[in-house]
Amino acid sequence: YGNFVDDLRVYVRGGTGGMGYPRLGGEGGRGGDVWFVARERITLRSVKEKYPLKRFVAGTGANSSVRALKGEKGKDCEVPVPLGISLVTDDGKQIGELNAAGERFLAARGGLGGSLATNFLPCKGQKRIVHLDLKLIADVGLVGFPNAGKSSLLSKISHAKPEIANYPFTTIQPELGKIMYKDYKQISVADLPGLIEGAHANKGMGHKFLKHVERTKQLLFVVDISGFQLSIKTRFRTAFETILLLTKELELYKEELATKPALLAINKMDLPCAKDNLSELMSQLQNPQDFLHLLEDEMIPTNTLEFKEVIPISTYTGEGIEELKACIRKSIAEEAEQENEEYRKKKLLLLQTSK
Repeated sequence: YGNFVDDLRVYVRGGTGGMGYPRLGGEGGRGGDVWFVARERITLRSVKEKYPLKRFVAGTGANSSVRALKGEKGKDCEVPVPLGISLVTDDGKQIGELNAAGERFLAARGGLGGSLATNFLPCKGQKRIVHLDLKLIADVGLVGFPNAGKSSLLSKISHAKPEIANYPFTTIQPELGKIMYKDYKQISVADLPGLIEGAHANKGMGHKFLKHVERTKQLLFVVDISGFQLSIKTRFRTAFETILLLTKELELYKEELATKPALLAINKMDLPCAKDNLSELMSQLQNPQDFLHLLEDEMIPTNTLEFKEVIPISTYTGEGIEELKACIRKSIAEEAEQENEEYRKKKLLLLQTSK
């Protein structure tokens, strides 16, 4: 996975409370709290480098004294984390997430100061292990088998410079790029490590890939028109079979992934026989039920994906790239409008019920 860090296990502990003052009934200050705060331009790698011990402990509350019967609260510990973080306990339970800059999560509460209720003895702060699990946030996620041309496509439509080569696993860590339009509109695109059959069962980089797909608004399937074969030991898959297998992998990992809005880019249209293969693929996509017998039963997805647009492209010649960029923008705009409409309807319903 290279230098990319997408999971960090840290220890957090709230501060211990301050001592009470039995003779005068004084209360010790509460221990400080540990907070995770979402910040822009922060990576988990930078957090790991800055805090190599991965321990975050808040300050102790001040003791009660003759001068100050109510002790001061201990100093809070604020840990900056990137956007798109899920907070998960050691047993796999999600306790929170941070998606927007400035959002805060209370990771460990400080202990109470000594008082009459505690016989003037302070309480210890909460302590636990928390996994900071990063899921990229992007408008569009590129989905495809290795060598489909995802990295080449990202370099064509954005300013990103991913590694490109003629062997399968060139993308071993997520790459983020931004499509820049002439009117300064920007759309973020994530190129993710190539899926393989069995990714849902964590083969290859299965779960590391699929968890990032969860945080993209839309999917852009990138498929090689001439088909795909990972190695001589694996079966050759046609473009149609590839689309069904990709859908199945998403569905097996998490059913909601297969319901995301999706576009389909048919790549390598510069190859010989590409046009014949495309016309065959289009007829298969129009009536997928007639061609499901080509795959084994366990490979067939429950629901075949309906693509909003199918765009033939060639990252080699540049064919269809501008049309694809326009389709991505149109699809994102339509989705945003739909979300706004749903939000307006909810607000109106709330107003009507409150009356």
